[in-house]
Amino acid sequence: MTPHARSPRYAPLIRLSGGRGDGPTALAAFDAALGSAGLAGFNLVRLSSVIPAGARVEVVSPPDQIPGEHGDLLYCVYAHGVAAEPGTEIWAGVAWALRDDGSGAGLFVEHHATTRAGVDAELSATIGAMMARRPESYVEAGRLLSHARCDGDPAAAVVVASYRSVGWDEPMVAAGTAVPVLR
Repeated sequence: MTPHARSPRYAPLIRLSGGRGDGPTALAAFDAALGSAGLAGFNLVRLSSVIPAGARVEVVSPPDQIPGEHGDLLYCVYAHGVAAEPGTEIWAGVAWALRDDGSGAGLFVEHHATTRAGVDAELSATIGAMMARRPESYVEAGRLLSHARCDGDPAAAVVVASYRSVGWDEPMVAAGTAVPVLR
């Protein structure tokens, strides 16, 4: 077995959704945007941007986002931004590319900007550079954008790619081995 070869394992359905919200503070707006995306009540565990082999990526409506209980850990990749000045906008986006070998392996990139053109340019530049620096061949497979406009209170936009939710009473899995739950 090569150093990077692994035995077959669970491959996730990665669900993407977007949301927007506002509130009296930037953090309250971010929380409202997460709720709008169908992900209120999770503790976010931010991942880097690698899609594991065998995974499926789907854009879903907020009610079809990953299930979980209040306070569960949510392993995810996300983009978010906040517009705090009245009349300004914020755009958040996630783009993804998949290897062209049908393995399902791929890459996510996440950005935010004050315009749609700005976030699209950042996503394109980043995904293009990441695909070019790897020996495998990739094709861009999609992107999801969300936007919000500040009409008084801060407004937030978010796009979340949810890999997995884990309850505090469940073992956390790392590198194929269970990590004991601290009590």
